[in-house]
Amino acid sequence: MESRETLLQALKEVEAWERDQNDLWFWEKLGRLPFVLLDRITPAFVREKLGTAVDEMTAFLETGGTYLVQAEPIYQRFCQRLKPGKPTDIGGEEIAAAPLAMMNEVAMELRESRATFAAVQGATTGIGGIFTLALDIPLLLGTSLKILQEIALCYGYRPNEKKERLFVVKCLQFASSDIVGKKAILAELSRFDEPNAQKDVIAQLQGWREVVVTYTENFGWKKLFQMVPIAGILFGAYLNRSTVKDVAEAGMMLYRKRRILERLREQNHFAGQ
Repeated sequence: MESRETLLQALKEVEAWERDQNDLWFWEKLGRLPFVLLDRITPAFVREKLGTAVDEMTAFLETGGTYLVQAEPIYQRFCQRLKPGKPTDIGGEEIAAAPLAMMNEVAMELRESRATFAAVQGATTGIGGIFTLALDIPLLLGTSLKILQEIALCYGYRPNEKKERLFVVKCLQFASSDIVGKKAILAELSRFDEPNAQKDVIAQLQGWREVVVTYTENFGWKKLFQMVPIAGILFGAYLNRSTVKDVAEAGMMLYRKRRILERLREQNHFAGQ
C-alpha cells in the first residue's frame, strides 16, 4: 500500500488535471453552433440511431445489456504482473489492493488499444459519409462504454453492479460536458462513496438521459465533415480516436481519484484506532 505522502501527491496530480478541464475543445465549440441546422438535414435513419442509443443506454444502466464487459481479460493482465509465471486466477479484491502505479499502467495500455480500434472503426464507417454515420454512432458509444468499464476494473471496481454502471455513465457525461457541467459532476463524484450520498446516487439514475443528449450533440460537427464521402475516412478515424482517448482519460483520472480517496480514508481509519 502506498504511503500517505504518495497518495496525497497522486491526488494533487489528479486535481491539477481537473483544473485543466476548463472548457470545451475549440472544435467542440464550433460543432455546437450548427447542430440544430444539421439535425434538420440529418436523414431519418440517423436520427433513429440516436434514439436507439438512448434505449441502449437504458439497458446498460439496468442490466449492462450488450455492453457489459468480462472481467477475466483485465484480471489476467494483473495476474501477469502480480504473479508472473503462475497461471493462477486472481480476484477483484486483489486488483483493488494492487499498487496504484500498476493500475495506471494497465489502464493506459487499454486506452491506447481501444483508441486504435476506434480509429479503424471510424475510418471504416467514414467511407460512406453521412450514410454510414448511422453505423458509427452505436459503435462509438459501445467502445466508449467498454473502455470505461475496463478502466473501472483496472482500479478494482465492478461494472456488473448497477451503482458502478452509473459511475461509468457519469464519466462519459464528464468527457462531453462544458465547464459548468464538469464542476457539477466532479462535486457529485467526490461524494459517490459516502454512505449518506447513496440516496443521491439513486436519484441521479433518473437524470441520466442528459448524458446521451450531450453525447449525441457532439456528433453535430462530425456530421458536417462526414457528409463528404471518402473524406469522412480521415475525419472518422481521427475523431473516433480522439473521442475514445478523451473518454478513457476522464475515466482514468476519475477512477484514480476515487481509489486514492478510498485508500486515504482507510489510512485515517486505521490511524484513528
